[in-house]
Amino acid sequence: MSDVKLNRRALLGAAAAMGAGSLALPALAQQAGNMANSTQMEPAATTRSNISSFRMLDWRKHFDNTRNGAILVDLTSRALHFWSEDQTIYKLYPCSIPLSEDLTRRGKTQVVEMRENPSWRPTPAMRERNPEWPEVVQGGAPDNPLGVRALYLSWQYYRIHGTHDTRKIGRASSNGCVGLYNEHIVELYSLSKVGTQVLLI
Repeated sequence: MSDVKLNRRALLGAAAAMGAGSLALPALAQQAGNMANSTQMEPAATTRSNISSFRMLDWRKHFDNTRNGAILVDLTSRALHFWSEDQTIYKLYPCSIPLSEDLTRRGKTQVVEMRENPSWRPTPAMRERNPEWPEVVQGGAPDNPLGVRALYLSWQYYRIHGTHDTRKIGRASSNGCVGLYNEHIVELYSLSKVGTQVLLI
């Protein structure tokens, strides 16, 4: 009987250790640029706000075609999906999403401009809410909110961009844009072009 209790204790201890390991999921997600076949893990309740849900999606459910490539941002799962025009490349990245519903935009748009080390200017609404913010932060600055690359969308002020603040990824933390780890936006930037389709759902 004591052997059974010992084994049960060992099993519960191992399960607790595995549960604690799930807290590292955002860091694991950062390292895995293409998580096509990952196992979904249920995080502890205290980290729920910083988790992206990784599961493969079929582009056909969201786009008529993949002309110029296609980017799908799933705001609910906080994940960005990319399909190349010839459908040989599929990428899945964790992302940040807007802080609130009033800052959120959904629907179809496209990439209209691409910039390396973009300068950042707060929108008039941001300046009104935060008058202490600078008028501009130059590209390449370590505190630049746009990180190292930005895809400008046809919607004014909306971007898919990198971030130096990695704590934001997987969270509702932006003023309307979609943020990626810098290494992920560099990869997405290299795969995208002006005219790439974008859909936010």
